[in-house]
Amino acid sequence: MAEVDIAPQFGAELKDGFKPVHAWVTNGIAWLDDIQQFYRERSAIEKEYSQKLSALAKKYYEKKAKKTSSLSVGDTPTVTPGSLESASMTTWGVQLTTLESRAAEHDRFSNQLISSLAEPLKHLGNKYEDLRKQHAEYASKLEKERDGNYADLKKTKDKYYGVCQEVENKRKKIDSSFDHGKQKAQTAFQQQQSDMRNSKNTYLITINVTNKQKERYYHDYVPELLDALSETRTSALNRLWTTAASLETQTMTHSTQLLEHLSAEIPRNNPVLDSMMFVRHNAIQWQDPADFVFEPSPVWLDDDTMASDPQSRTFLMNILTKSKSSLGELRRECDARRREVEGVKRVRQLVIEGKDKRDEVEVVRAQFHNQELLHESERKRVTAEVEVSTITSAVGDVSASARNHTFKNQTYKIPTSCDLCGDRLWGLNAKGVSCEECGFTCHTKCELKVPADCPGELNKEQKKAIKAERQAAAQAHAANPPATSNGNSEVPPNLQRSDTISSMNTLSSGYAASANRSVSGTVKSTDDTSTTTAPSPTSKTTSAPARHRVMAPPPTSYVKPNGDSIPGPEEQRGKMLYAYQANGDGEISISEGQDFTIVEPDDGSGWIKIKPSSFGAAAGLVPASYAELQAPAPPSKDDRPVSMAASASTTSLAGSDTPSVGAKAKKQGPAVAPRRGAKKVKHVEAMYTYQASGPGEVDMEEGERMVLVAADQGDGWCEVESRAGKGVVPASWVREV
Repeated sequence: MAEVDIAPQFGAELKDGFKPVHAWVTNGIAWLDDIQQFYRERSAIEKEYSQKLSALAKKYYEKKAKKTSSLSVGDTPTVTPGSLESASMTTWGVQLTTLESRAAEHDRFSNQLISSLAEPLKHLGNKYEDLRKQHAEYASKLEKERDGNYADLKKTKDKYYGVCQEVENKRKKIDSSFDHGKQKAQTAFQQQQSDMRNSKNTYLITINVTNKQKERYYHDYVPELLDALSETRTSALNRLWTTAASLETQTMTHSTQLLEHLSAEIPRNNPVLDSMMFVRHNAIQWQDPADFVFEPSPVWLDDDTMASDPQSRTFLMNILTKSKSSLGELRRECDARRREVEGVKRVRQLVIEGKDKRDEVEVVRAQFHNQELLHESERKRVTAEVEVSTITSAVGDVSASARNHTFKNQTYKIPTSCDLCGDRLWGLNAKGVSCEECGFTCHTKCELKVPADCPGELNKEQKKAIKAERQAAAQAHAANPPATSNGNSEVPPNLQRSDTISSMNTLSSGYAASANRSVSGTVKSTDDTSTTTAPSPTSKTTSAPARHRVMAPPPTSYVKPNGDSIPGPEEQRGKMLYAYQANGDGEISISEGQDFTIVEPDDGSGWIKIKPSSFGAAAGLVPASYAELQAPAPPSKDDRPVSMAASASTTSLAGSDTPSVGAKAKKQGPAVAPRRGAKKVKHVEAMYTYQASGPGEVDMEEGERMVLVAADQGDGWCEVESRAGKGVVPASWVREV
């Protein structure tokens, strides 16, 4: 057999060739069981001397003839091997030829065949089978990770298409909306455009990341995985065959020359020869899969240029800052992992050369483990590098002068507003983040949109002052959309109405999306009791400045010392009007008529958190419309809330059904309807007697049934139609019936 100067590289020569290699390795491991059975059967036959040995040699010659092709070149070779066979198969043939020349056997040799050959082969086969399974699992994991990257790219693309479709829907909504809703529709359209650009940038980044990960998969991960397949099995077989030859030499004096020939043939079975033969008969023409490219949305045609408007640059700057900050650590981690892999490879080479006595299977197992950790770190590093290079090549290093906020996840139990968009942050779970230094508060979804202009660590008073400024800026931003890149307003001329606002300057009974903003423009900070009132739009008719309605608190007897509203001295209770089946996280299933205790009241989302009265029941969310709450004890007359409605407003609230122009629609809870059907007209019942104390309010008597005109928008007041007329009353003083 010829000597081999250069060992083949599986990964370099068999691109994406895991399946044929795996099948070849599987056949080799199964072959170990054949050899083991050979020695066990030979142990029994050796006692019957030469005639049995001849029959056994013939039997395994036939097996060898059947398996020569699959063990030499695999099950599906691309080149027909002809009459060639692998070096291992040739050596195996010499082994069988020597056996045919044997005629005598000793009982001691028969026992040694079991103890020195059969059992070690069984143990070796089990170890290689475990190693093969681990190898296959790791290859499957790499493939799943590759497919996962492809799937993430598709999701990002679909999300981008969906955002584009939503932009188109918002645009159409502008055309179809009435004059008083044009401004709101235009604002929503501009915000959706910003989200679309951010989604597009995310899509472009994901494309580059996926392409880079694909390249790493086919050129690094799979080749390294295939290179981990060494000729260790052949080397182990060589050692066992040498042991068998040594045993035969000791017990068969008349076969010395044949056994010496066999011992000389076995070392010539170079493990590289089998691999080279298999590679040469299974090499195929292969090329890299095509790279992914930007695909414009069918409804929002665009090119592959990254958006670079101010809002998009802020979004990109935050992504760039995060990626750059993590890049150094990821590179150091990759270097450390790579050194560990190289160290294991050196140990393995020493084991192959016989200079290290450690178990090679365990060394290969450690190599697999370290390579997996290295690939995981490299995927993160590649993602960060591609994000940095993609953004800097498009808009430059926008993070050079950034002063980043130190955001931390927060859960808000009191009404708190986002300092960027102005919407409310109030719920059962963490819905926002807060800067630990300057106190900037925003939604989690708004974090990447926040400009990197942190003023540094502030004291309590400074935080209060800057929060008021941020809330005012958020209100102004919501009311006045930003200009486009050409300096013109994004509001089309036909959507601007200067006289609509003044004609609709009425008091409303609710907040627009945040509990810290009144409809008429009052901005109230959660950290300060002072209020800042925005000027009222100029009306065509001169009128006195209007005073704005304050939040209607619950009855004083139902207010805790810390200011939290509770139902009374004891926990407020209620029962279910309808049965409800949980459909999401945090919800619970409950039957009709079940009594419960209120854990958290409705915060404006249409849901309440309750705890059923049954023993051991867990608390959870149910729709507020499915439940009937028991009325708390009435408060004293002196503790009633006092309305601060304007006495000189141009339009009385009691005589107007039109909401204020600045008001936004209240956030709606999940679309869950009672099974018995919802009524078109809702009614409420007065739990206490209330005397109107300001314009726009209305009297009501305890037990009086009234029509609910407008529910509580977050300020503690609701609009009803009673016997005294139409007006607002404290929302906590009535209940739905």
